[in-house]
Amino acid sequence: MMDLTQKQWVKHSVFHPFEGFEDLRWKKGGSVLYASIVILLWFVASILYNNAYGFQFYASTDKLFSIVPHIVQTIALFLVWVVGNWSICTLLEGEGTMKKIYIYSAYALIPYVVSLYVQTLLSHILIRDEAIFITCVSVIGLLWSVLLMFNAIKAVHQYSIAKTLLAIVLTIVAMLIILILLVLLVALFQQVYVFFSSIYTEITYRIRV
Repeated sequence: MMDLTQKQWVKHSVFHPFEGFEDLRWKKGGSVLYASIVILLWFVASILYNNAYGFQFYASTDKLFSIVPHIVQTIALFLVWVVGNWSICTLLEGEGTMKKIYIYSAYALIPYVVSLYVQTLLSHILIRDEAIFITCVSVIGLLWSVLLMFNAIKAVHQYSIAKTLLAIVLTIVAMLIILILLVLLVALFQQVYVFFSSIYTEITYRIRV
């Protein structure tokens, strides 16, 4: 295979789901910058999808906009996936590094991210009777990304099909454990903050009295 530019590697990986990531691995292609751009575009797409979707298809009841849920649902979730997959595949003797997992997983999300933008755009063009087209875009984007993600994990770790399935299932379990631990950690810090804040308030009150 001829050497490709980073932009061409992205296109090659997306449109050649079965051999694209294998070629990417053997040619040592892939860019952290391009992968980060994909995740940033996913973050923006999430905001647009939830706040600028056509009202005839989706009427948002949120009165106040908050960026935190979008960060959690995109950037944070993706980073947890990367850490979880690296942790599991290290135990399963996978060959992928955290950097490669980050790049390959981001590339695999491209069809899904593009589908979010297309769905948002179509929601302002189509009428309710034509909602089937939006559904088709959603299903195609999701299934395409699932296929790419499977082949990305298979290629980056050099696993068999069965071992790739096992790795993905265990990664999801690891993600749940990490998220639970993060929630507990945040709750602990909140309690500590409230405790010291109460002490500070009590001390300042007594000094003033």
